[in-house]
Amino acid sequence: MNDSDRHRLITEMLLETPFASVRDLQERLGVSPATIRRDIDKLHEIGKARKVYGGISANDVSATGRLSARPYDENRDIAVDAKRAIAEKAAGLVRDGDSIIVHAGSTCYQLGQQLARRNVRIYTNSMPLAAYLGEHGTCHLTLAGGELYREPGIIHDPSAGAPDFFASRFFLGTQGISAEGLLESHPLLTKAIGELSTRADEIVLLADSRKFSIQPRNIVLPLSRIGTIVTDDSLSDSGAKMLEDAGITILIAAIGVPS
Repeated sequence: MNDSDRHRLITEMLLETPFASVRDLQERLGVSPATIRRDIDKLHEIGKARKVYGGISANDVSATGRLSARPYDENRDIAVDAKRAIAEKAAGLVRDGDSIIVHAGSTCYQLGQQLARRNVRIYTNSMPLAAYLGEHGTCHLTLAGGELYREPGIIHDPSAGAPDFFASRFFLGTQGISAEGLLESHPLLTKAIGELSTRADEIVLLADSRKFSIQPRNIVLPLSRIGTIVTDDSLSDSGAKMLEDAGITILIAAIGVPS
């Protein structure tokens, strides 16, 4: 396989998932880590993708003109004000004594920070959130069991199935939203969300308005499964209509304004 063939295969992979590690590419292409790193350097140099820590990431805008999904380590530093406002608004849905599930993701991490010292029971599969709550929180914390998957930052046991934990609400984020439902590029997230969605009375989606322009390929949950969405005040009219048609309650967090 020559350089151009490898470069083509790598860019095709990035159409399906926003991030690929050096190990992922090595296993897929059957070449040495040194060769993969040279390929990454070249694709970054010619603007086909971006070199990031541990691997390669898709550019911000895909060939379709839509925003592309990003790995957790990059996504956590994007639209921080919107995510913080959404988390503050969502925290108002939680009552003292509640048992809730907080999924992995940067907006859910912000929610966990809001609830860290509340009298609540939190189940999470997020390694970053678990570390924060362990050090700074006083809430009752239950962790998912299994192995650590550093990208996308979750703890999961593929053979265990749904956890023995029941909650009033399951708070989750998403990489993208369409009329078909919530979208993710990472197959492990698709599996984990499907399992956790059976363990709560209501599913609450935390998603800033950018997510309506991001279209990963995997449908995780149909919109009909979502009870409430908390989003920011840049939600478009078309996005609002799509959510209303699906029967979803919309809560708007004003960016920069306390909820």
